[in-house]
Amino acid sequence: MNIKIKWLRDIIKTQNLQGMIVSNPVNIKYLTGIEAEGILLITLKENIFITDSRYVEAVNTILTIEDEILVNDKKNLTKDDYASFFMFCENVGFEEHYVTYSEYKDLLQRYRVNLMETENIIETQRIVKDEIEIKKIEKACEITDNCFEYLKRYIKIGMTEKEIAFEIEKYYKTHGADDVSFEPIVASGHNTSMPHAVPGNRRIKDGDIILIDMGCKYNGYCSDMTRMLFINYVEDQYKEPYQICLRNNEIAQSEMKEGANIKSIALNSNNDLKQNGFVPLHSLGHGVGLDIHEEPLFATIYDQPLKANMVVTAEPGVYKPGQFGIRIEDTVLITKNGCRRLTKSSKDITIINC
Repeated sequence: MNIKIKWLRDIIKTQNLQGMIVSNPVNIKYLTGIEAEGILLITLKENIFITDSRYVEAVNTILTIEDEILVNDKKNLTKDDYASFFMFCENVGFEEHYVTYSEYKDLLQRYRVNLMETENIIETQRIVKDEIEIKKIEKACEITDNCFEYLKRYIKIGMTEKEIAFEIEKYYKTHGADDVSFEPIVASGHNTSMPHAVPGNRRIKDGDIILIDMGCKYNGYCSDMTRMLFINYVEDQYKEPYQICLRNNEIAQSEMKEGANIKSIALNSNNDLKQNGFVPLHSLGHGVGLDIHEEPLFATIYDQPLKANMVVTAEPGVYKPGQFGIRIEDTVLITKNGCRRLTKSSKDITIINC
């Protein structure tokens, strides 16, 4: 049997559940590899994927005998068919953090079971990656590093932030990535002071500072990296803040290892930024996987240990509102003795001569 589905079957038994309805498409991909629209039912007797007729053939080409998943065309199912899937089941789990109230009512009516919350059991399992998942994330990071090297040659004075963002997406899609893992952030000059700036029509100028936050998906798995670029020279006002941000990034990574406490790492980072006159505007980092933002979140409210084979980001930022911002971000793999950087682009001050 598919080992991830076997794990799910075993875990729901410990929660007094006889089945589960998996609606979140990211969780369905995690469990089965299926990316088509549909819903996965884990029942007492079998595993069933219900989808539209447009996707039946494609889904069947993905699944193997070991998956032990039956594929059903929803247009061929009657009300009685739906009701029979969980026959003899007292309690069936559902994803309460993903399903809307309207969808919840529809599930109740369709399957006629007692629905129980499952408290993110699949998302929690996804936090620790297996070897295959890590390889995919490594490849996504490699493509991202290559894209950044390309950008250093591509960017010229007079280009707009939008043009650069478009080129990032184009590069990813023509160099082995599935897609971007999020809309690239390209901010220049005073726009860098906004952590989630949207690329606009501002043109690159001599002496500019440019913040580029980008990532791609490879076989569904994400990368995430932020680097700074400087056009022709570095203004004095940027030099010390850059070194503060870089030091914070490297200290945080030096603390990231199996057993280290997330709250402590985040608190140390925040205190360092405050001591240097900057207000932390966002968390230190987050998990990365099938989603660009997964658990764990590196914030002072998360009092939990890191585990080996978690993939997370370290992304401290220093910002002067209305003036500039600097953020340096890596995707890293947690190990027993430390962390391994998966995004390998240089973090030295990078000047583009153009």
